[in-house]
Amino acid sequence: MEDFDALNLVGNSPALLHVLELTKRFAGCDATVLLQGETGTGKELVARAIHYLGARRDFPFIPVNCGALPDSLVERELFGHARGAFTDARDAKPGLIAEAQAGTLFLDEIEVLTPKAQVALLRFLQDLEYRPLGGAVVRDCNVRIIAASNANLGQLATGGHFRRDLLFRLDVLSIDIPPLRERRHDVVILAEKFLMRFGRQYRRPKTLHPDAVARLLGHDWPGNVRELENLILREFLMTDGPTIHLQCLAPRDPGREENRDAGSSRLTASRFQEAKGCAIANFERAYIVELLSRTRGNISQAARIAGKERSRLGKLVKKYGLGRVAFARDAEAT
Repeated sequence: MEDFDALNLVGNSPALLHVLELTKRFAGCDATVLLQGETGTGKELVARAIHYLGARRDFPFIPVNCGALPDSLVERELFGHARGAFTDARDAKPGLIAEAQAGTLFLDEIEVLTPKAQVALLRFLQDLEYRPLGGAVVRDCNVRIIAASNANLGQLATGGHFRRDLLFRLDVLSIDIPPLRERRHDVVILAEKFLMRFGRQYRRPKTLHPDAVARLLGHDWPGNVRELENLILREFLMTDGPTIHLQCLAPRDPGREENRDAGSSRLTASRFQEAKGCAIANFERAYIVELLSRTRGNISQAARIAGKERSRLGKLVKKYGLGRVAFARDAEAT
């Protein structure tokens, strides 16, 4: 199952392609992986891709939200318990580690684990052995560990808020998941994918209006992919017609970037070639959207106006996932 689109990892920005390359490489081994990135960037999607592209794909993928584990129940939830281990333990119960046998245990939001929970996890990771609560036998397991954090664990360890020895155990292989604002020309691709999914789900196909592209590209997306998906769903459900305008997003202000303080600019957050590639891609897509809107989706006419061969323009239309039929439909609706 090597189709990243089927795993909901969609886009063609250099930043995402680097993540996908590492994902495919790490799927070929069993080493522990640490995923770091802001909330909503798709860390669990990457974890699932590593699992389902690897040799453990036919065995369980068990996600664990560490923030939902009470400190007093961490060991019981992870390791399980024997019969009679406590008052209500009438029967033995396997823990999450046992449920993930031969598969993958995904530890999300690992930065919120208390010191006590960190010690318990460290002890398990040292030998992949554990003892169920109240049990007499130490058990070993065959499970791959993938951990994820919304925070920088290195900084937390430096500040004494996360065990450094546990970090070393987790950070064998690592992937930093980029925020959506650093892969802007993936935004429209993702938005169109969400629209297609909701269209199939509700049997009401809808498309993005060309004016919505500038609005999508002009937003900073602090909630990342999750914010984008929720926005598209909300607009899909609230829009009666066949076209989504996204008027809830303010149009992009060309002078906004110029008015930012130099220290807050994100332009130099990427390497020169990556920033240049992103700018070119944004220009190409915006140009083609305006061109197809002007020609009502007529590729031949658009190619003549642009001074490009029809086949080359067609490749660009396909590259950015633009459907010429949608532009013709929007023109008929106006």
